[in-house]
Parts: sequence; C-alpha cells; structure tokens
Amino acid sequence: MKFLGINAIFHDPAAALVVDGEIVAAAEEERFSRRKHGKRPLAFSAWELPELAAAWCLREAGLSPEDIDAVAYSYDPSLVVGKPEGDWGDLRTRYAVRAPAFLSTALPGLDPGQVSYVPHHVAHAASAGLASQWTTPGRDCAVLVCDGRGENVSHLAGRYRDGELEVLATQELPHSLGLMYEDVTQHLGFLRSSDEYKVMAMASYGTPRHLDALREVIHTTGDGGFRVEPVDWGGYAKALRKGAPWTSDHADLAASVQARLEEVVLELARWLHERTGERRLALAGGVALNCVANTRLLDEGPFEEIWVQPAAGDSGTALGGALHLAHAYGEPAAPMTGAALGRGFTDEELGAWLDVARVPHTRPRDLAAAVAAELAADRIVAWFQGRSEYGPRALGHRSLLAHPGHARNTERLNDVKGREQFRPIAPMVLESRAAQIFGRGPVPSPYMLFVHDVRPEWAPRIPAVVHVDGTARIQTVSPGADPLMARVLSEFEARTGLPVVVNTSLNTAGRPMVDDPRDALECFGSSPVDVLALGPYLVRRGEVFAS
Repeated sequence: MKFLGINAIFHDPAAALVVDGEIVAAAEEERFSRRKHGKRPLAFSAWELPELAAAWCLREAGLSPEDIDAVAYSYDPSLVVGKPEGDWGDLRTRYAVRAPAFLSTALPGLDPGQVSYVPHHVAHAASAGLASQWTTPGRDCAVLVCDGRGENVSHLAGRYRDGELEVLATQELPHSLGLMYEDVTQHLGFLRSSDEYKVMAMASYGTPRHLDALREVIHTTGDGGFRVEPVDWGGYAKALRKGAPWTSDHADLAASVQARLEEVVLELARWLHERTGERRLALAGGVALNCVANTRLLDEGPFEEIWVQPAAGDSGTALGGALHLAHAYGEPAAPMTGAALGRGFTDEELGAWLDVARVPHTRPRDLAAAVAAELAADRIVAWFQGRSEYGPRALGHRSLLAHPGHARNTERLNDVKGREQFRPIAPMVLESRAAQIFGRGPVPSPYMLFVHDVRPEWAPRIPAVVHVDGTARIQTVSPGADPLMARVLSEFEARTGLPVVVNTSLNTAGRPMVDDPRDALECFGSSPVDVLALGPYLVRRGEVFAS
C-alpha cells in the first residue's frame, strides 16, 4: 500500500512517501521553492502546501495521485479548542478543515476522501518511534515529543508496544518549552521559529546565573507535564535588534535558558522512565534538535539508548503521519536507515548541467583522493553527492568541507556562509576513529544530534571544529553507510594524520540547503568556495574564473 504524508500547517512544509512499509522518499518544500523553511509559521499561510515536494515524491516512485491509498495530514483541526491566537488561530483551523480539497487541487486526481488527519504530536511520535529500529516485536521504546505547539498541546510522553502508541501525558497550551525558547530567540535579535540553534551556540559563551530565577517560572508538575509562566526577558538582558552586537548579559541569558531547558527535559524523561521502565527512548519535536540537551539527557537520564529523528522538527511529521497511517492499515514499518531520502541525480544528468552552464570541469579517476588532496591543501570544497538529506543537518550529501587543523577555517567558513562568528562548525569523522578523538557522547552518531567532548590531546590538532566550551557536534561515517565519504576521510588522514574534516551545510545565510545542480552552481559562483565536487566531476574556481 502507498501512503503520502503531508506537513503544512505551521512551518517546514514537507512530504514523505511510504510504500509497503518502506520509506521511499521524503523532502522539505524549501529545497524546491528556495524559501527558507518553506514559509513563515503564520496562520494565514496555513493554506500553503508542499506541492513541489509531494509531486516529486510521487515521481520518484513512478506514481500518480490516483495510486495513493491514503494521505496523512499532520494536524487535526477537530482537536483545537478555543482560539489560542484569536481570529488568526481560527483562520488556521479553517484552512486545515479544507486541506483535503486544497490537496486534491494541488495533486489532480487525488480523492479528498483519502485524506486523514493525524494529530500533530502523534505524527511527531511516529516519526521517532516507528522509524526507529526498536518497534519490531519485543523491542519497544518510550517516546518523548517537545516542540512549540500542535493543535492544543506542546508535548507528548508515551510508549510504543508492537507499533501501538500509548499516550501517557500531554501538556496543554499555552505552556510550551518550544515557544519559550522561540521567545528568547526573538529577544536576542534572531528570527523565531528559525534561529533557535543560534541561542544554543551563544549559551556556551555565557554563565547560567539566572537559573534559580528561571526555575521559579519554568518547572515540571510531577504528572508528566510542566508550566512556563510569563517571563520578563528584558529584566535579564536588553532586547537586541537583528544584527546588533551582543554582550555577556545576552550570553548569560542564553546560558540560563539553555540550562533550564535541559533540566526540564531531564525531569520529563525521568517521569516517563518511571512510568514505562523502558530502556530505550525515541525523541522528536523541535526541541529534540537541541543537541546539547540530548547529550545531557543521555549522560544523566535514565534511558540506556536514545534515538532522535533526524528530521525532528515539523518536517518530520510528514514522515510520521505516513508511518502512522501505514501501521493503522496493517503495514509494519521498516526502520529508517538513513536521512538521504531526497533528490538525487545520475552522473549523466550532472554532466549535462555542467555542459549547459559551460563550466570547465574534470572527472578524476579517484574522486576521493582528489578531494582529499584539495582539503589537505586547505581549500574549501562544496560537496554534492547522492540523494539530499531529509532534515536540517548536512550529513555528507550537500556539504561544505574544509581542513579542521587550521583555526582560521572557522572564521573563513562563517564568512563564506555569511553567518555570525560565534557559531561553531562541525567535524565529520570516521566511525572507527571517533572514540579516540572524542569523549562524552554516543558512537556511532550519524545525524549530528549530540555533542561530544574533544579529547585534550586532539583539541589543538583540530581547532576549527572545537567550540568555545571544548565540545563538537560530530557526525560519524562508516564505510558501509557512506563508502565514498569514508574514503575521503581515509585519504585525508593519509595526507594529514587527521581522520576528521569540517562539515557544514552547503548554503549561504538565509538560504535553504543546496538541493539540485543549479543550486550548487549558483552557490559555487556566488561564494568564495575553491572547489565543487558535483557527483564524479570537479570544478575548480581558478579554472572557471581564469582571467
């Protein structure tokens, strides 16, 4: 059977396709429309659908809308109580009620009667619990979802048994850890529902001196829920305008909020463990993208294993909704084995793009060795290989790569991307070598969803990827999962003694991650990147822009 999942109601609209229990395709609309996050999370944008992503998912599987057995829409308007955002909130609900008709217009041939509403947090839960490798018979797990908001709640705690979700606790709005973190993001001069990761990065520069005060207004309730009372953020630090310089007061506020978020998530997880006794925990929701909180939860929490959905934000509810419907129809879900679920291109298609663009290029006999040599020579490489990633992390398919042994490369890459200099860049490391270089943190860690301590003897050798607090958000690479990137890392180590390269997303500030060859060529042409590895081809800046 064939199930299409749709996320559209807030932000990060996305589509996912599950066929006979297998995840066939999943992609965010932003990768096609080139609008960051697809749209802003406003009530009057709720009608906008991931039309391009959904059409691509169908094409990828050779299907038409008529072939779909059921569609999951990851929001249930019947659960909305009252008008949490006044008349605008009512408008969002009205759009959701009409979603089946909108979808049948966007995908001609689709029967509106095939559209089912899946509650937002149930879709989040399914994206983690059903996509993990733990929900086969006898391998159950607890599941925890925290985000900004769904229909009427902001949190779900439960467990999966033989694929069935048992909800144990939810938290009604307006109390929300995600919205609280969004408020701080905006107060610090960043874009809410977009730049929360910048607050997490800034927190490492501060001291959590307001933690006791925040404990009074942000606290758990002992029944699996929590309270977030109104906070006067201006009492801790002056509000910042976009781009304004920040001070230690702002870093201290970020550190305090981050620390309190970690404490509350820990308390919620402990309550859930007491209720379930499960050894394993699956995480989803936007808060699950906070890799610092995830690491503390693994270190200090009661669960032995934690799996985080790589597309933990709202885009992941498209996949979760499809998996939830598949299970309801009796289709057992196959586990998610990787995030490379988006568009890919053949060597011939990539070569044709280069020919049409009249871009000089070569096809080296050994691409991995050629790229490793460029990196060893301290050149920045734009890396475009295979299918694009589902979720916000660049995981070695749409990446910028660089030498980690030169401290200046942090500033250099932030300049290339046009982003704030306080933000760290991440290391990609051979899985077999990770434990030698990085301490606290899980290995393998293929999705960049935890932080690891950098061992003291290695920190001076890879300064570009060491954050101010001595940690790094690593991605481990195994030859089985990504043989080409594993070879690049091995070849780079042979030249430098370092089994690590810098990996950050292939995009510039405010733009979605590069997704197709045109995007890659535009990014290469408009930013000071030295080399573009487009499939098997190498494009060198000096040859393209030779005088």
